[in-house]
Amino acid sequence: MNFLKKIFNKSNNEQRKLTEVNQLLVGDIIVLTDSFALPESLRGQDFQVKAVNSYEFENNIQTEWALVGTNALEIFLSLEVDDITELKLSLKIQHEDVETLFDLEQFAEIFDESGQAFLDKKADSAITAMWSSEQYQQSVFAKVGFFHRKDHRSENLSAYEGKDSGEQFELYSLFNEDQSKGVDVEVWQDGDTEVCLTLFRPLSDIIDMYPAS
Repeated sequence: MNFLKKIFNKSNNEQRKLTEVNQLLVGDIIVLTDSFALPESLRGQDFQVKAVNSYEFENNIQTEWALVGTNALEIFLSLEVDDITELKLSLKIQHEDVETLFDLEQFAEIFDESGQAFLDKKADSAITAMWSSEQYQQSVFAKVGFFHRKDHRSENLSAYEGKDSGEQFELYSLFNEDQSKGVDVEVWQDGDTEVCLTLFRPLSDIIDMYPAS
């Protein structure tokens, strides 16, 4: 049974109105366009919010929605607010995907103090097609942030060190020439490193949203 059938099989009580992406809560569903501009794994898919997290930086706090698709794909959604607001879709990739995509010596230059790395794509892995770009240039070096498994819109984030202070990490980011695609690298205090490929897409790529309740 897909996500929408589960929702419509519930009682027809008054539904919560859901008109903006930043209103999404756990259990809500988004439907993506079937545009060929999207990777095949995203086209026309339903995704359900399984968690809402917060990324805290010095000057702002970003909401992150962890999504799982009816095709079992896990992605992350946030809003990139600049002159216009865009969807930022992120796909976490494994070491073997990084090794297929990039020369590892070139990839290691991301962590050099110059912060001026260039990455050239070697080849796509099975899951990275249309998520990746031919070349990236670094624009963020060792930006300190804190990751909270909390929704800052409804829960307070602790301003103090300790168990509620969030998990500290350093962010390294690269973008392609038109800034439609990127690479985010998060290095955690325990040395764990996570790599995500990112897509920046118009809000209109979400063609429908359904509240969980």
